[in-house]
Amino acid sequence: QVHLVESGGGLVQAGGSLRLSCAASGSIGVMGWYRQAPGKERELVARISSGGSTNYADSVKGRFTISRDDARNTVYLQMNSLKPEDTAVYYCNRPPGYYYFPWGQGTQVTVSS
Repeated sequence: QVHLVESGGGLVQAGGSLRLSCAASGSIGVMGWYRQAPGKERELVARISSGGSTNYADSVKGRFTISRDDARNTVYLQMNSLKPEDTAVYYCNRPPGYYYFPWGQGTQVTVSS
């Protein structure tokens, strides 16, 4: 069973940057970053294939970059030009349609205006 630990969140002003990390206890394959804002459903914002191909939600395209380091079983999310509407708890896991790992605790990102 692969376990996921997200980190790197925090409080940042609008326009700032954060880099999130997702450390896995084993091999992970295709992965994604999700976020869940208060009162909203969890949404997939970025995904990366085993080969490094990436896809992004329109709301983050051009601002967020997902990457991976398979030697460390780690996936990253570089978030630039942050907006208050990016405030959410961020999680990593497989994209929809794949077997989900147990969800981690997530990491809180708060963007102040």
